[in-house]
Amino acid sequence: MKNIITTDRLDLREFSLEEAPLMVDLNADPEVMKYTGDVAFSSVEDAENLIRNYDQYKRFGFGRWSVYLKESGEFIGWCGLKQHEDGMIDLGYRFFQNQWGKGYATESSIACIDYGFNQLKMEEIVGRTAKANIPSIRVLEKAGMVFWKEAPCEGIENSVYYKIVNPNS
Repeated sequence: MKNIITTDRLDLREFSLEEAPLMVDLNADPEVMKYTGDVAFSSVEDAENLIRNYDQYKRFGFGRWSVYLKESGEFIGWCGLKQHEDGMIDLGYRFFQNQWGKGYATESSIACIDYGFNQLKMEEIVGRTAKANIPSIRVLEKAGMVFWKEAPCEGIENSVYYKIVNPNS
């Protein structure tokens, strides 16, 4: 699979069907899912259907991307951009718990923001999380985002929004 973004330690690429069991494992961890507003996959087939029907790449030229460690080739989660129906573009990420605290969310987030601004010429990118999810807020801040507002967010109670504006626009 072709890399979309490469950082010092990570390769980001489009989802592939071979990753479906890994996606099931990722979403099976209640701690990983705690602040997402999403539900775990009920089967590998459900994950395969999500991957098969994931249309962000074709519709917009970007989306969420699988994240792999360069050194080992290990799948560790996903990170990327998502276009919403209202036009808002948000940054999202999800990593296996054993990968937390290693800077991968920040590294991949910065790379995605850079790609959005410099390759895709986006004007603004938003990050959203639960107000109680302090580690995720720290990732957004380290990626250069600043607090914007508190507002409801797709199943996440007490959400906070952060944003960053393209300095080149």
